[in-house]
Amino acid sequence: MSNTRRGRSVSAEDVAKLAGVSRASVSRVFSNQGNVARETREKILQAANELGYQVNFLAQGLNRKRSQLIGVVVARLSDPFRSSLLEGLLSEIQRKGYQALVTEVRDADELEMTIRRFTQFRVSGVVVTSGQPPADLVKECVQHNIPVVGINRHMDRPDVDFVCSDNKMAASLVAEHFTRCGCRSFAWLNYRESTWSGINRGEKFRREMVEKGLCTESDLLQIVAETDGYEGGRQAAHQFYLQGNIVDGVFCANAQLACGFLDGMRENGLDAPTNFHIIGFDNTPQTAQYSYRLTTIHQDVIETSKRVLSCLEARGKDPSIAQCVEEIPVKLVIRNTSPLI
Repeated sequence: MSNTRRGRSVSAEDVAKLAGVSRASVSRVFSNQGNVARETREKILQAANELGYQVNFLAQGLNRKRSQLIGVVVARLSDPFRSSLLEGLLSEIQRKGYQALVTEVRDADELEMTIRRFTQFRVSGVVVTSGQPPADLVKECVQHNIPVVGINRHMDRPDVDFVCSDNKMAASLVAEHFTRCGCRSFAWLNYRESTWSGINRGEKFRREMVEKGLCTESDLLQIVAETDGYEGGRQAAHQFYLQGNIVDGVFCANAQLACGFLDGMRENGLDAPTNFHIIGFDNTPQTAQYSYRLTTIHQDVIETSKRVLSCLEARGKDPSIAQCVEEIPVKLVIRNTSPLI
């Protein structure tokens, strides 16, 4: 139904008259601000549905200097984990009464367009899911007093908040599991142009292994894929095999690299867990498939999304608060590629 009534736009005042309530009550219902009795709320929603009333978020933004829009910067949505993360964010954004303005930034032109769009639409906050978000975008948003939260990354800006999976906890879980499985030699797999999160996971894993006395820094083999994703992991496995390397336990920066590495080793006659153990990161749907049944670190997308919105709202109320860095607990999902003995 269109948002018109007898040739003109339906207003909140029209809804109030039909429902027999005040204009302020209508505003409170659609802005999720203040308490409204259930009976009153039902009357308002029924009247709004009958009239075809729709909230004008842009008009709200002009009145309050901020809209109910949240800008979401994404990258490489072909990555299954990033897709699930975006799905979780969109669900939480809507649950909190906002709408998402999703954009992908790949070059300077798109960056300029994104900055212009965010400022013109007076977004209430920006969530950066990109592994390597453009610094200029973050800087511009902060200069316009738009709260920014980064996910699974970090930047040297005290006015930007971050929500990350607990990579130290992940490293500890993997180290303990490899030990219980009797592994004696270890490797870390990541790709050459890795994001902050991948690099941080590797650093935490190396430190954990050394501190637990499981290996020295020189003993921990670094496997570097030329590219990210499944094919990068697969090619890294072929190179690893040709070099004659042998390890008991391989920890991977993400799920796609892990699945590719596993298939690459299989093509060379080796498999997990018979010849080695392998653990991935992300717990994407692919990892649970019968052909992989990959042991992996699980990231809590729902909790991450909740913390992100909480950070945005807190900084929106008080831009001067101290930087918030939230670490979300992870868990180890044990499957066939590294079962407990």
